[in-house]
Amino acid sequence: MAARIEDYAIIGDCRTAALVSRDGSIDWFCCPRFDSEACFAALLGSPEHGRWLIAPSAAARITRRYRPKTLVLETQFETEEGAATLIDFMPLHGRHSTIVRLVTGIRGQVTMRTELILRLGYGAIVPWVTRLEDGALRAIAGPDMVVLRTPVHQRGADMTTVGEFTIERDETIPFVLSYLPSHRPLDEPLDPARALAETETFWQDWSARCRPAGPWSEAVLRSMITLKALSYAPTGGMVAALTTSLPEQLGGERNWDYRYCWLRDATLVLLGAMHAGYFEEAQAWRDWLLRAVAGSPEQLQIMYGIAGERRLTEWTVPWLPGYEKSAPVRIGNAAHSQLQLDVFGEIMDVHHQARRGGLSTNESGWAAQLAFLDHL
Repeated sequence: MAARIEDYAIIGDCRTAALVSRDGSIDWFCCPRFDSEACFAALLGSPEHGRWLIAPSAAARITRRYRPKTLVLETQFETEEGAATLIDFMPLHGRHSTIVRLVTGIRGQVTMRTELILRLGYGAIVPWVTRLEDGALRAIAGPDMVVLRTPVHQRGADMTTVGEFTIERDETIPFVLSYLPSHRPLDEPLDPARALAETETFWQDWSARCRPAGPWSEAVLRSMITLKALSYAPTGGMVAALTTSLPEQLGGERNWDYRYCWLRDATLVLLGAMHAGYFEEAQAWRDWLLRAVAGSPEQLQIMYGIAGERRLTEWTVPWLPGYEKSAPVRIGNAAHSQLQLDVFGEIMDVHHQARRGGLSTNESGWAAQLAFLDHL
């Protein structure tokens, strides 16, 4: 059974993202993009549909936080024997998406366990796992490859990769899981400590650009960090959420795929970014919008894919029971073909607010506005 929705935290690299529960389990992760097929889908089913757990073997008191002004997540486990911190993050500048998990001893010693259940294709496909010469584990299924590097010995058990280790005070043990296309050569192993320092520096430098908002400054900054994490850096698009099929009501059928970009969000995203001082992100979002809606006004959609894709065909996943048995689980979104007249107004407002905010003018944007008005 998945954790409560509010007990998940996000880590990401502005290409994709993962959800980490309070107990140290990554229950949702799609690669290489937000809207790709999940290799951890326990969020919408059970551990057998894919997850990655790192947690104490014994009962523990759990607290967690983000490091200030970053998307670096810290989960602290306190047991009767000691305390340890799990640090989760995703480096931002690698060729392929990577999840880094560092276990650091705080006091005493803590016996930890790991459980890696890779299930590609939204929990349906068991990959072929082999051990490489350097000790890394490689899992391949069709076009997808996942590589795990760690000094902790891992063993196979019932189509699951498990391990146990003891962490002592001032000791750090790394786990690095990378996704890349199966036909590509492996990346060079990264330095986990250096990756942590570079990731923390990136987020702190980015956060330093946020305009103060008085007593709401901390909340505004955390909101902007979350929006940044939901943005797709290669195109400037921003997904409404990194998940699909979380229910509007537990046990209900209104479970939609929100890993796409809605025009209805456009003005709020643009204004939020500009008011907070993030004009580059605002410009990238507006440019994405111009590319996405380019074409005949008669064919305007209410949402698009993160690269501007128009065909978001909806289908259901019969092997996933859904969050808290809320079925069906849907991939794609049939609403992309609906006519909703308000989106014309959203587009006009985005261009208006962009000009007011001083973003560079764009002739094709003005021409598009005129075309939309003629159509209406």
